Order: sequence, then structure tokens, then C-alpha cells
Amino acid sequence: MAKYSRKMACTTCCLTQSIFRGLSPEQLEILNENRHEVEFNAGEIMFKQGTALTHIACILQGMVKIYIEGLNKKNLLIKVARENAIIGGPGMYVDFIHHFSVAALTDVQTCFIDVNSLEKIMKMNQNLALNILKKNNIQGIQNFKKFINLTQKHMSGRIADALLYLADEIHNATSFETPLSRQDIADLTSMSKESAIRILKEFKDARIIELSNNHFTIHDREALVKISDKG
Repeated sequence: MAKYSRKMACTTCCLTQSIFRGLSPEQLEILNENRHEVEFNAGEIMFKQGTALTHIACILQGMVKIYIEGLNKKNLLIKVARENAIIGGPGMYVDFIHHFSVAALTDVQTCFIDVNSLEKIMKMNQNLALNILKKNNIQGIQNFKKFINLTQKHMSGRIADALLYLADEIHNATSFETPLSRQDIADLTSMSKESAIRILKEFKDARIIELSNNHFTIHDREALVKISDKG
């Protein structure tokens, strides 16, 4: 069950060093007055696709998955996010509806900021508005690349992409323990769970990776990159 608290302040939060850098004390106080700190347990839903978008979420600690709920209960995992990520949604200032779901992969500490307060600050601070626009544009470009990879690469190329993504962008290590399940990895690569497990086993048998439960070690990064490039 989610727990609510108020232990921090926007003026001292580390997130003021990201897109909120440069806000005046007055502007930070506006954000501070209309926010809520929420703690989620692993597996809990933070945002549900199709529900009203009233807040953005700042991840203070932990890891979450962002996914689209598709047809026949099939999901497409768009990305994994962790500390210092700011999660909003394309519905902001359009229809104010969440167009994806967000679930906690680990225990997560978040700060929910009211979108009306954020809009007020954006009108007061041009740099914040530009930073948010830049962030959204970067995510859009990443989505374009991901959709091309998912639709034009073979399954082995998609699994290679997923492993490189987890190693380089999420864990920053060639040996890591991921909270993603095998179904999550399948959702990340747009394939069935059985196919994802089969290709992971093929990579293990080829000594490209080592895996034990949710612990992965990349032994041959060059091979993974070649598989990714060849698609």
C-alpha cells in the first residue's frame, strides 16, 4: 500500500539540480506547496493508463517501468526509469489523460507535483519550459529509434538491444541484477516470454552472457553489439 509523507522540501531536494535548476526560491515554494511524497512497494501501480493526469512524478529513489497497455492484455515496455527521473506524459496540456502506465519495479520513493503549479512556474520561468520541451523531445527521438528497432530487427537483435540498454543506461555495469522479470524483458523487446527465454539461453550457451535468475553478466560485449547492429 502506498504511504504518504512530507519529509523534504523543494529548496533542498537534489532534483533542483535537474530541470528545476535555476528556479527562484519563490518558484520553488509554489511547487513545494502543491506536492505530495509517496512511497510505493514493488509491483504497485503509480500511474494507470487512461486515468486523469493531475500530477507528474519525480523519482527520488528506486526503479520503475513505463509501459503501454495494448490489445489482448499485451504490454509494450517503453523504458525503465530510476532516481532523478521525472515522469509526466504526452497527455499534459492535450487531454490530461495518462497514455501509459507506470509501475514500481522496486520499492520507490516519489514526489508528485501538481500540473497546475508546474504550468504556473513554466509561465514564470522560460528556462524551465525549454528544459521540459527538450526532455520531451529527447524522449520522442528515443521512442522513434525504439520503434524502428522493434519492427525491423530480428528477435536476437532486440534481445541484444535490451541487454545493452540495461547495462549501459540503467545499471552502468556489465554485471548487474535487474528487477525485470522474464515477462518484462519480453515486453521490452516486443516478443513472447518463451521466445525471450529461448534467445537468452542461446546467448548463454554461446558464452556471450552469463545469467542466474535475475543476475546478468555480459562476457562478450562486442558480440552483443554485432548482433544488435546486424539486427
